[in-house]
Amino acid sequence: MTPTRPSPPARRTLLVVLVAVPLLVAACGATRSPDGSAPASPPVSGQPTREPSPAASPSSPPVASPSDAASPAPTPSEPAPSESAPSLPVTPTPLPNPDPAAVCSGSDRNRDFYAAVAEAVDWDVYCPVLPSGWYVDRGTYRLASGGRLEIAYTGPAEARLEIREGAFCTEAGGCVPSGTDRGEAAFGDRTGTLIELDGGGWAIVVDRGARISWLAVGEGLTVTEFVDLVARFALVDA
Repeated sequence: MTPTRPSPPARRTLLVVLVAVPLLVAACGATRSPDGSAPASPPVSGQPTREPSPAASPSSPPVASPSDAASPAPTPSEPAPSESAPSLPVTPTPLPNPDPAAVCSGSDRNRDFYAAVAEAVDWDVYCPVLPSGWYVDRGTYRLASGGRLEIAYTGPAEARLEIREGAFCTEAGGCVPSGTDRGEAAFGDRTGTLIELDGGGWAIVVDRGARISWLAVGEGLTVTEFVDLVARFALVDA
């Protein structure tokens, strides 16, 4: 059967319909602003926009890098060293000596004699520390004119020891018996001059001729015995 072809008027109507359909589709896909201008083209796909980085706040503290970080504080298992000042040793105040002449030879009365002089004068007072067999013969002291002490002891085999201390002499020679100097010798903790006396015996003098001096004279003793006795003289700690 042979198909029939449409008539010319019907063909024109079909063409008008086919042309109107694309125009309608295009009109639906485009929108315009109220002023009639075309809208901006949308961004091209595949090129993402970059958001601006937020500005750092002036009050925000800087973040330290690992190399700038401070050392960690000590943990409880690692206590920080103490900075307290070391305690200073306390030196006790010495108590007064209840018996300053305790080492002196003789009786309590003899020791009281030395202690009384030492307390009253401003120069050092010495007393002998003698072996057994010695005793006091006589002794005196005066406090006028600077003070002076004179005492004598008698020992075994008629040995004799005389002691003078303080301002006992105003002579340039020191009131020492004549004799020959034999060098240095000790008078307790002081250094004096050993003298071999012309009349026999020995003497040791400290600060001969000075306002305050010390003198010991021995008879009936060898030089060794005499020097040893005088070297052991004790300072009375008043």
